[in-house]
Amino acid sequence: MLTIKKYAAIDIGSNAVRLLIASIIEQEGRPVKFKKTSLVRVPIRLGADVFLTGEISENNKKRMLDTMIAFKLLMKSHKVVTYKACATSAMREADNGIELSKLISKKAEIDIDIIGGEEEAAIIAATDLHSYIKEDKTYLYVDVGGGSTEFTVIHLGKTVASKSFKIGTVRLLNDIVKKETWLELESWIKTNTKGYDVLDLIGSGGNINKIFKISGKAMGKPLTYFYLTSYYNKLQTYSYEERISELELNPDRADVIIPATRIYLSAMKWSGAKDIYVPKIGLSDGIIKSVYFKTVSSIDL
Repeated sequence: MLTIKKYAAIDIGSNAVRLLIASIIEQEGRPVKFKKTSLVRVPIRLGADVFLTGEISENNKKRMLDTMIAFKLLMKSHKVVTYKACATSAMREADNGIELSKLISKKAEIDIDIIGGEEEAAIIAATDLHSYIKEDKTYLYVDVGGGSTEFTVIHLGKTVASKSFKIGTVRLLNDIVKKETWLELESWIKTNTKGYDVLDLIGSGGNINKIFKISGKAMGKPLTYFYLTSYYNKLQTYSYEERISELELNPDRADVIIPATRIYLSAMKWSGAKDIYVPKIGLSDGIIKSVYFKTVSSIDL
């Protein structure tokens, strides 16, 4: 017997807001399948408000409310049975983050969990990550966001160290990452990867996904440190406008792609990794899995 249910994940990041709707396909005697049905991304840059002023602007509050009302209608149209909405560093650090989540709960009827960096890393770890890694190898998993980046060391298939740092693309764009934070990250990576002779990076986030797509590499093949360095240098020779018109990057991607690449390259340099694998997974995928396996709370529709 075959049963299909639809679950939804809402990821409220510092650079964009996403709604992922997935079909959960269960068949007796077979492993459960998770099939992406729809992904909607709205470029609301909450971090640009919060990291500079400490709160979400009136304009972005209205955009957030409109987006959540639209997401609720989309979930209803798709006949979603269960959802979970998670907000990360921007909402977490905003003085009016809780106030906005209450407004959304009242007007859009969507309840938001504002989660910490460590919980975010744990949810991301619940993705299909293990289907992309080899059990006999060591990896540094790097998930770059707008407000923070999560780093996880995976050795022989098991997580041995994990930490969230307030180094994100929107913070870097606004030049508000302290030198001490970079030094702390460098020290953490070197300390937690020094015992391994060979280590590869796994990168997730919209920017590395875009770079991987541009590279034309086959799925499962890595990008090299040399390729990423060359692309990083190339990006810097173009103005913001040229990155949109000539490199055909979206306006909300054309600026953050440079600081994102810098984070990945720094992680590769400090860990000694020569290759970075890009499995196209993220927080939304982790939320769907975590809801299904009941490792997080969710809300039935």
